[in-house]
Amino acid sequence: MKYFTLLTVVTISLAACQSQDADLDILAPVPELRHGLIQGYMHGEAILNSAAFLPPPPADESAKYRADVAASDDLASLEGSPRWGLATRDAGLAFPAAANIFSCAVGVDINETTTPALYRLMQRSLTDFGLASYPAKQAHQRLRPFMINQRAICTPDDRAILETDGSYPSGHSAIGWGWALLLSQLVPEKAEAVLARGREYARSRMVCNVHWMSDTEAGMAVGAAAFARLQNNALFQATMAAARSELASGVATIPDTSDCELERESLAFGNTQ
Repeated sequence: MKYFTLLTVVTISLAACQSQDADLDILAPVPELRHGLIQGYMHGEAILNSAAFLPPPPADESAKYRADVAASDDLASLEGSPRWGLATRDAGLAFPAAANIFSCAVGVDINETTTPALYRLMQRSLTDFGLASYPAKQAHQRLRPFMINQRAICTPDDRAILETDGSYPSGHSAIGWGWALLLSQLVPEKAEAVLARGREYARSRMVCNVHWMSDTEAGMAVGAAAFARLQNNALFQATMAAARSELASGVATIPDTSDCELERESLAFGNTQ
């Protein structure tokens, strides 16, 4: 699954009103909403209504829209560059690969074997952060940059899906920033690096020419709002505690240093443009 649209699972998620696990079994089997996408922690609650607190996207020819266009144009030169390659990898949200988007920032190889609680935490919260973007997406159905500027995107096989999936807010940015907040809470000594990677993750959507700057900013706001709501979820908090213990135990392995060096070089290249 190189890219998924969560639109098809919103109704399924709302209908799955099972009670929270009474015994807080953090690794209990979890239903799939669709292939590769498992039920989130807020499955028994209404999805966060992003349309109720986000402003509408910038109007055509407004100053904010002109800023969106200028930011998009500024990144056009990155097509085919190492930063474009990193943005392409960032677009994939399939597990197990997606679990390691933040591994270099955290300094830990996140996988189902050595960090099962953290792995599950990221799998389930992805659904919560991503679904939270959809009320506003559906309300506004904003056109994506590539539909306006006719430039390439870094995941051309996803073009047809992206054309029918509203641009505002960015679901990937909601997920990436939600994960950044989650991980910075678990590993506070790495918070700056994690948050910087979270911002670059959102920027990857602009590099890929699939989101405007204001889409990513709104997506990050949605991720933060969903993360705030998760603070009241007992199963989420129990899994956070287990993940924190995993990381403190020293059983986790470090990520591949060559991969991390390539990531640093790619980010550095993008920030010189």
